[in-house]
This record gives sequence, structure tokens and C-alpha cells, in this order.
Amino acid sequence: MCRLYAMRANEPTRVECSLVRAQNALMYQSRKDADNLVHGHGWGVADYSDGIPLVEKQTWAAFHGEHFKKAAARVYAHTVVAHVRRATVGGTSPENTHPFEHGRWIFAHNGTIPNFLKVRDHMMPHIDPLLQNDIRGTTDSEHIFYFLLSLHMEHPEVSLRKLVGQGLNMIMRWSSEIDPTARIGLNIILTDGDQLVGSRLGRTLWQLVRENLHVCPICGKTHVHHEVDEAYRAVEIASEPLTDEDWRTLPDGIVYSVDEDFYLLGEPLIKYA
Repeated sequence: MCRLYAMRANEPTRVECSLVRAQNALMYQSRKDADNLVHGHGWGVADYSDGIPLVEKQTWAAFHGEHFKKAAARVYAHTVVAHVRRATVGGTSPENTHPFEHGRWIFAHNGTIPNFLKVRDHMMPHIDPLLQNDIRGTTDSEHIFYFLLSLHMEHPEVSLRKLVGQGLNMIMRWSSEIDPTARIGLNIILTDGDQLVGSRLGRTLWQLVRENLHVCPICGKTHVHHEVDEAYRAVEIASEPLTDEDWRTLPDGIVYSVDEDFYLLGEPLIKYA
């Protein structure tokens, strides 16, 4: 169990309210989520500056001290990923803290692969040997990341959403073969700053679409310096609704992407089985 957040917008956007100040901001979820669970085993915030990922993460709880607040306050970007961790596979360490980074790619995961060590035996032969050397931690999440990157390296002609759907179905099949009764959790976010793809499987996930500028009721400001000749559009994804706005749940068992017009498109994972 973890809590995650992602934002993709056609203009640079501030996310401090979503991460720190909103009624159910990610920082508050780290102290107590909807199921009264604490996510105190680390946090991370990632965005892009001129196409280069900027990732800040720590191994303590987001609700401890000012570090998470300061990290959230500096972010002003088209693409943002944030995560607070409740460890299930792998101990508390910088190497096991999300989001994970490789080149332009950023990855975060909410969920657990049951019987991970057995599933890993199936997964490792599909991970490029060079990428295997980059695995630093012991989480199922980091292995999923490099598994999906390896599939992308092998088949760059395949759309990222289709590839992620195929890869997650392979993981689901391996897990089911080992224990058909085990409940797998695969809420992921994978982005290179331009493309953003994710999934919902076995965990809660919500979306909020913004189709115009609005004055934030929390801070009393807009979150963008708007270009007047362009209609603002943004999509926010979160494990739980962050505000009192019109958040809508995403169906369980889907893979989704944010397209070039900043619309969220989803398809059933079973399509790629």
C-alpha cells in the first residue's frame, strides 16, 4: 500500500495545494489515508525542467518536518509525479523510495506483487542485462519499472499504453500461476515528461479533469501563468480525491494514457492479455 499522485497539463502548473494544502492533500494521506493507514516509509516528488527529471525523495514520512512542503512548493511543471510509501516489499531505504528514475523516465507504483521473489524469477530474463545492473533496491516496484523499460527498448514501435498493458498482463499471469487466490495490486505511473501512462488494478484511483482556469479556493490564486491564446487543460490522478471537487473514480482493471491533447484515454487490461 502506498499513495500516489500525477499531474499532466498543457501549461506549467503549481501543485503545492494538491500535495500539501488541500483538504486531503498527499501529505495528509501520508499520516492517515481513507483506511486509517499510515504511509510513513518515505516520500518522493518528481517533475521536469527542460526535459530533465528532477527527483527529490527522503526515507522519512512526508508529514514530518518541512522538507516535503518545500519540495512541493518549488514544483511548477507540465508533468509531476509524487508518492508516499507504506512498505510491503523491500525495507526503508533511499534505493527503495519512489519515484524511480532512469534517463528521462520516472516511475511510481501503489500495490504489491504477491510471492514477488517467485514472480521475479519469471521477470528477470525479460529485463535487459544493462538495465539489470541499474536495479539498486529490493522492491517489486523497481523491478516492474525496469521490466517495462526493457519491453519499450525491445519494441519502440509499439505504443507505450499497449506495451504497458502487455507487460502488466505478463506479471498478472505469472502471479496467478504461482497463486491464483493472491490479490495483486498494480497501480503504476510511467512517464518521460511527454508521455504519461498508468494503470489501475486492485487499488483505488481517481481522476480530476480541468478544462479551464480556476481560482483555487485553498490558496485564492490560479495555479498557472496562463497563455491567453490557449485553452488550459490538465489531468490529475490520485489514489484518493484530494479536494471537494468533481473527482471521478477510474475503473478497476484498466491501462490509461494522457494523449497529446491532454485527454485521459483508458482501455481494459484484459485487451492485452
